[in-house]
Amino acid sequence: MSSTIKSLKVKIFADGADKSGMLEMYAKDYIKGLTTNPTLMRKAGISDYEAFSKDILKEIKDKPLSLEVFSDEFSEMERQAMKIADWGNNVYVKIPVTNTHREPSYSLVKRLSDRGVKLNVTALMTLAQVRDVVSHLNPKIPSYVSIFAGRIADTGRDPIPLMTAAVELVSPNPLCELIWASPRELLNIFHANAIGCHVITVTNDILKKLSLVGYDLDDYSLDTVKMFYNDASAAGYTI
Repeated sequence: MSSTIKSLKVKIFADGADKSGMLEMYAKDYIKGLTTNPTLMRKAGISDYEAFSKDILKEIKDKPLSLEVFSDEFSEMERQAMKIADWGNNVYVKIPVTNTHREPSYSLVKRLSDRGVKLNVTALMTLAQVRDVVSHLNPKIPSYVSIFAGRIADTGRDPIPLMTAAVELVSPNPLCELIWASPRELLNIFHANAIGCHVITVTNDILKKLSLVGYDLDDYSLDTVKMFYNDASAAGYTI
């Protein structure tokens, strides 16, 4: 692993739902935590949410793991959150910033945080959401606020100014850490580090590019030329 990666202050969390991939990343010392969500679980073919979660927690016990509720009703979210929180001391319960009716989950966040549940409030994309979430979190209970910076970038907006401002917004709460979520490229790890963001969640396909950090660009250019040549040769193209 590059010494450059090891010197980063931002914590890298692996984002995924494939058990073998999660355990592979968990074993790496530079991976400081893991996250997943119902969409990733469905893509991985997981049919029993509780069974999968409890199974993975048998092996992941000493790094934070975020697991998400999946109801659209706040009362049911609360029930699910309390149950999920009981699965392990390292579990953070992911609560969406709103339900599908655009109703904010701030009151639920306050109730759960005041009951000692470690939360990962997720799917934020505005500074107003960050302010409101932080104001409802119990400052004595560890928590994460997860901004989907990659999705902000998908709209043509530069997420860096927003994320920089968000770092300041969470700073009054010493146990609240800001997550740069849904990165689109490896460079985002360095963006997050430069602005003082606490955590970045990264999928395995991006994590596999870590070996390229600091790679000589002339060598990388040659590798690319070789790739085009070898693929054309293998395909038997002629003109």
